[in-house]
Amino acid sequence: MTAHPADPVAPSDRPHRREMPPASPASGLGTLLRLTLRLARRRLIWWTLAVAVLVPSSVIAIQEAYPDQAALDARAALLGNPSAVIMTGPAFAQDQYTPWAMVANELLLYVLLPAAILGVLLTVSLTRGEEEAGRLELLRSLPVGRSVPALAAFAVVLLAALLVGTATAGGLIAAGGAVPDSLAVGAAVGLTTLVFAAVAAVIAQVTEHAGTASGASLGVLALAFLVRGVGDVLDPQGSWLSWLSPLAWAQQTRVYVDLRWWPLLLCLGLTLLLGAVVAVLGRRRDLGAGLLAARSGRATAPALLLAPSGLVRRLLGRSLIAWGIGLFLFAVAFGSLASSLEDLAADMPELTTYAPLDLDNLTTSFSAYLLMMLAIGPLALAVWGILRLGAEEREGRLAALLLSGTSRTAVVGGWVAVVLGASALLQMLLGLGLGLGVWTATSETHWVGDLVLASLAYLPAIALAASVALLLYGRRLRLAGLAWLLVGWCALDTMLGTLLDLPDVVRGLNPLFHVPLVPDAEWEAGPAAALLGVAVLLGAGGLLALRRRDLVAG
Repeated sequence: MTAHPADPVAPSDRPHRREMPPASPASGLGTLLRLTLRLARRRLIWWTLAVAVLVPSSVIAIQEAYPDQAALDARAALLGNPSAVIMTGPAFAQDQYTPWAMVANELLLYVLLPAAILGVLLTVSLTRGEEEAGRLELLRSLPVGRSVPALAAFAVVLLAALLVGTATAGGLIAAGGAVPDSLAVGAAVGLTTLVFAAVAAVIAQVTEHAGTASGASLGVLALAFLVRGVGDVLDPQGSWLSWLSPLAWAQQTRVYVDLRWWPLLLCLGLTLLLGAVVAVLGRRRDLGAGLLAARSGRATAPALLLAPSGLVRRLLGRSLIAWGIGLFLFAVAFGSLASSLEDLAADMPELTTYAPLDLDNLTTSFSAYLLMMLAIGPLALAVWGILRLGAEEREGRLAALLLSGTSRTAVVGGWVAVVLGASALLQMLLGLGLGLGVWTATSETHWVGDLVLASLAYLPAIALAASVALLLYGRRLRLAGLAWLLVGWCALDTMLGTLLDLPDVVRGLNPLFHVPLVPDAEWEAGPAAALLGVAVLLGAGGLLALRRRDLVAG
């Protein structure tokens, strides 16, 4: 009997879909590596270019600022101040100070810190950030080896360390540094990047959210900075406490003084150890979860959180507090350097060619100049806070908020108000910290009130920088990152503009340049009103542009 076409086919006779072979441990590595590199390419390019430009520029500035041995000896005398040691590093070759010894003692730390921050942010973004966004789960549904995403992320972080290390070494060699020592500095910078990347990778296994992982990792970096600083105060050559900090390992290579390579083995060993810990922890948790479970939230949200301004306070609050604590301690430490000013001015009368200082009123002009330098922190905070809107938009949370019926103007306006308010509070806090530092150095209490009041003069300039960021973000999402160029220029002009004798038309691109150096100079209402007026116009333009463009399209 012939089976009818409509008769059901026996299960054993049904055609089977061809099963895909199981993924090998290295399946998809090349493709995923290209994808990860594409996601991180802009950050790698910008960080590498910044290091390649700023490192040799800083060395050249040091050489021009301290042209003879008398100036160098006066600078070396400052290293006897504990605050200077905390802010820079160990004091090598004080008896015969050279520009390259200054690079080892004072510049190296400020190359290591950005490299460590790069390692932290890049690692968290490519690991926990991808999990939190759900993209890693999507990749895991494809024939991709279990460890391939982590390997691709590690390869990109390794490339970042290689790039910044090479850029550092190349910049130092171009500025005239000895080749072996310059290569050692490049290796130290690259390995420090990997050490703190490994720290971030471990913390990313423990915590559930990218923001928490970044904050905790940067907290470890701050602790390493503090431990190294206190250890170097105990012994200017580096005490036992200094050796507990990975930052000290790089500095203890004694480059340009008495080069030794072996401390870098500690960096390499810690990186490998933490990498093994990451591999073990990664097998003990579920995808998207951390080893420490997140705390349960409240059953109902508080009234303040329901408003757009409450949301931004919740999202940015911890970061704002961290910025405030760190910069406040910097301000106190900088202010306490006022006790060394008279000796420095006596040994180095040409000091006014390097910074806008008045030798007849040195403490006041020094405090005013420090206040302008510290204002870079709140200015950068304001720009960062505005640009966080872009992250909310990319993740779709901003659109979800607008779907609740809140207008774009209300959401963004509330966001900007909170960011500017936090920046203003931070600026006043820096004035307070600087005043306390100068008070401890001079025993004159009036500095506290004077510098808190003087710090308010920089609020219009900070608002202008924030409005530039808002205008770029409002015009096009991809343009928003250009606001960091303004922050970089403000820092470069503030610290080196006088030394390089830049024309006023160029320095005028720095909003801080238009603020009088209070309390050394009289505050002027005209420039403040002009800065504030331009800030309002640019901010209004940014809000109007944002209302007219599609959120997703950017």
